[in-house]
This record gives sequence, structure tokens and C-alpha cells, in this order.
Amino acid sequence: MLRLSIPLRQALARLTLPVMVAAAFATMLLGKADALLAERARTALADALAPIWAAVAEPLRAARDAAEEARTLVALRAENARLREENERLRRWQAAAHALEAENALLRRQLDFIPDPAPRFVTARVVADGGGVYARAVLLALHPSHDIRKGQVALDERGFVGRVTEVGARSARVLLATDINSRIPVALEGSRARALMIGTNGPRPRLAYWPEGTRPAEGERLVTSAEGNLFPGGLPVGVVRWSASGAPEVELFARLDRLDLVRLFDFGPDGILPPEAVARPAPRRGGGTAAMARR
Repeated sequence: MLRLSIPLRQALARLTLPVMVAAAFATMLLGKADALLAERARTALADALAPIWAAVAEPLRAARDAAEEARTLVALRAENARLREENERLRRWQAAAHALEAENALLRRQLDFIPDPAPRFVTARVVADGGGVYARAVLLALHPSHDIRKGQVALDERGFVGRVTEVGARSARVLLATDINSRIPVALEGSRARALMIGTNGPRPRLAYWPEGTRPAEGERLVTSAEGNLFPGGLPVGVVRWSASGAPEVELFARLDRLDLVRLFDFGPDGILPPEAVARPAPRRGGGTAAMARR
């Protein structure tokens, strides 16, 4: 084995960096002087390294795919566990619903109950929001041959949206439940206590005028009340949420910020249509006041 003296090794160590710098400059000058030669050299080097990179990339790709597959399997296992738990919970609810349905049918037969007729409804598309005399309202596009009337109730696939306030030949305007002019009689589903839902022009209306001693509970469901025959009872509205300031608010089921299609229900004229739209019989000649005719 060739042994170099210490001074010679030190000299070679000092010369290594200058030699490498000089070689780099020479390579750069050669590339500038003969671009075709440099391109051929790069191409030859790429051709030589391409199989090596391909051979190295294949195991790396396989390892990456295997890791992704493992993560997917772990996520699927967690999702399957969650779905099994949810299915079990739904089966329990289904069994309870079947039992309640059978009990309800038995009670209806015993009471000789006559169910209310199914209301008619028309589906309309929301074409604009805002505008008009209300801060929170939407404009609906209607067919020219529609029979929509003021006061009809608007619902989306989740719950109560508002009521019709203006009707034109091809359009109608719906006052949303969040508008400050909106006053909706509601009932607490748990205690059956009556209250009034008042719009605030914000995302959540507030709850007011509930009976003394009946405090709305957090998360309690609200449905429309038939108080005063203004609205049909039992329509889903939302749930009670207490704000940070200690005021009861209503988190609506309906997605008023993403309304696309609404259904306009005709529950009949009693208490919903304005008084001038309800037919009234002429007074009898014998004097006295005539009874109001209701359809």
C-alpha cells in the first residue's frame, strides 16, 4: 500500500478544492463552447440513469401504495364500527316506531278517529333573496297558471321556512322566519307550552312569551302551534338554544341560507288568508249578525 508523507497529503488536501472548482468552470465553459456536445452528454447520462431511477421508483411506489392502502383499511375499520353502532341504534328506533305505530293505529280504531286530509302543495324554485320591503325574504318563480295565495306556508325538506306575503302572476315572495317582522306561534314539544318565535334579522329567531314556570329546555324541539288558527299545528320548526347572554333562541331546521326549492302548502283559508279573501254570507233580512262561513 502506497504511503504518502504528511506534507504531500496536506498539499493534496489543499489542492482538492481548487481542482474541483477548476473542473466545474471547465465543464461550464465546455457546455457554453459546444452546446450540442453538452446536450449529448446530458442525454447519455439521462439514458444511463433512467433504468436505475425506474428500478428504484417501482419499490417506492409500491411502498407508498401499501401505506395508503393500510391507512384506508384503518379508516374503513373505524367507519364500519361507527356504521354498525348507528345501524344498531336505528334498529332500536325502528322497533320503537313500529310499536308506537301499532299502538297509535289501535287507539285510532277505538276512538273512531277521522284523520285530516293531506294538504295540497306546490314546489317552487327560489330565484332571488332579499329585496322588497322585508330584510329576510325570498322570491319564487311560479307557473302562470298557479293558484298560490297569500298566507300559505312554505317548508323545505327539513322544516318551516316562512309564509307567502306577496303573490304575482309569475312570482311570489316568502317572508322568512328570521325576518324581524315574523311572528310565529310555536309549541314546546316536550312540555306542550305555547310561545312566540320572533325574527331578529339574524340567523336565529328569539323565543318569547312562554308560560310562567315553564322554562324552555336546551335542545327541546319546537313545532308550530295552531293558536289563533294562524298556522297549522305540528310543523317542525327547530330546537331551543340558549345564547351566551342567557336569551332563548331557535336554531331552525330549515337551511335558510341555502334555499333552492320550497314547498308551498295549502292548509285551507281559516286564519291563514286575509279576512277579505274569505267568503262571507250576506246578512239575513230578519236582522242580527250573520255567522261567518268557513270552508
